[in-house]
Amino acid sequence: MLGKIEKIELRDIWKHEAYDFTNWLADSENFQLLSEEIGLDLQVIKTEANVGGFSADILAEEINTGKKIIIENQLEETDHKHLGQIITYASGLEAKYIIWIFKELREEHRKAIDWLNEITDNDLSIFAIKMELWKIGDSLPAPKFNILCSPNDWAKAVKKTSNSQELTDTDLFRLEFYQGFIDYASKQNNILKISQKTRTKQWYDISIGSSQIKIRLTISIQRNSITTSLYIKNSKELYNKLLDNKTQIEASFGDKLNWREDLLEDAKASKIQFIRENIDIKQKENWQKAYEWLLGNSIKLYDAVKEYIK
Repeated sequence: MLGKIEKIELRDIWKHEAYDFTNWLADSENFQLLSEEIGLDLQVIKTEANVGGFSADILAEEINTGKKIIIENQLEETDHKHLGQIITYASGLEAKYIIWIFKELREEHRKAIDWLNEITDNDLSIFAIKMELWKIGDSLPAPKFNILCSPNDWAKAVKKTSNSQELTDTDLFRLEFYQGFIDYASKQNNILKISQKTRTKQWYDISIGSSQIKIRLTISIQRNSITTSLYIKNSKELYNKLLDNKTQIEASFGDKLNWREDLLEDAKASKIQFIRENIDIKQKENWQKAYEWLLGNSIKLYDAVKEYIK
């Protein structure tokens, strides 16, 4: 017997944007859900942040850089008024990120946000996020953030460095590859939360709800290989717990895994890996099957360990 998925009206739960939804979102646990969805480490500075005679719903910052973020909430269809407000707030508070959360996005506003993301290089990044509530049967409603517009970090990085040597060819390759993975994975119906943040590093991380463990994807141009792994940081106890259940985990996953317990010597990190070799990722025609392999096996890996990492 399977339950029926039902969409819940936002106003049935949050009657008032400022008093109900904004306060709910600003709660640390709920704000973490938003942080994980967009791939930035965020913390709230204040709600109702004054900008002249107006106020932004939430002023936040990126923890690692201190960059300011303004969040504007609209539990209705987007309108020109709120589009003007987010630009005003970003200017007045010198924000580097804008997050606009709404019930529905009008097509003209989608085009406007995509255009702004295209022309602003790395000076300003805008996320347009559709808010939804779902429940199964008699369960409590569960929030879902759907990112409809986001900055294209690869395109911005290329634009910003077109006249400089800041990024190597390998950096640009990784940005393009992982941006392609994000675009592919975001369109699939999967249980993993795909961050929209690309980087020039060899790896790309997927949060699975714990600061101690994440899924880490890596690519190796030299070895013609791709890898999905569980990356466990500063927790020998968690690694040993998984190791104790190695037989069950590998049976659930459906294949042998590479258990990197040797990394525990430095007390920093350990890995449980699944590697595919002999795939030439320098050739773009191989990227689609690489994306399918990485996402599919990442989901299998998460499913195999999720009961042990709660």
